[in-house]
Amino acid sequence: MSVRVVVVDDRRLVAEALASALRVRGHRVLGAASPVSRAAELAVSKQPEVCLLGTGAPEGEGVLDPVLRIRRECPRVAVVVLGPVPSPRGVAAAFAAGARGYVRHDERIEGVERALAKAKAGEAAVAPQLLREAFAELLNPRTGPDAEGARLAGLLTDREAEVLRRIVDGDDTRLIAAGLGVAPSTARTHIQRLLTKLGTASRLEAAALAVRTGLLRHLPGAAGPAD
Repeated sequence: MSVRVVVVDDRRLVAEALASALRVRGHRVLGAASPVSRAAELAVSKQPEVCLLGTGAPEGEGVLDPVLRIRRECPRVAVVVLGPVPSPRGVAAAFAAGARGYVRHDERIEGVERALAKAKAGEAAVAPQLLREAFAELLNPRTGPDAEGARLAGLLTDREAEVLRRIVDGDDTRLIAAGLGVAPSTARTHIQRLLTKLGTASRLEAAALAVRTGLLRHLPGAAGPAD
């Protein structure tokens, strides 16, 4: 089923790559843009059937405001959010804003296509497991300000935790490699795995997430709160 779609992502290269892949598979891509703040503008001007919106932080303040505007000004345009993997709060935030679907960043293009087709048909386009996790989060929210930081810390290996500490300290790839005693190429691999696990698109986003959630306090060897 061919879909008339616009593609918007926080990362321009990702938006262009997705647009190209969808065109090759027979979909009519009316436009591609970055960052996600341009989603509503593009949807209003192009009037697609579906807007594919990619973001590394769907639960962030104001990130999904374009979805609210699209639902208000273009109610016939279905929005599918492309977001982080371990993000039940992100799924909940997307649907609360009016999105019709949520697809993981690591989903194959065939999965993205299925989500677009479902959204076009007026169906909820989300994997059952993600939906169950989102409902569990809504019904049994984690308590305490550090709950998200503790969850994220549990995803990281000791090496990734050390990389994160160095990123927060402002170290570049060369300094991280030297501190770990590895080659720069190996350091870059550790950095990319860390960003993927945190659902962030850049080191700056990872550092901001670590500070906002108190993640560093939950890493191995971290000092406990002062008495």
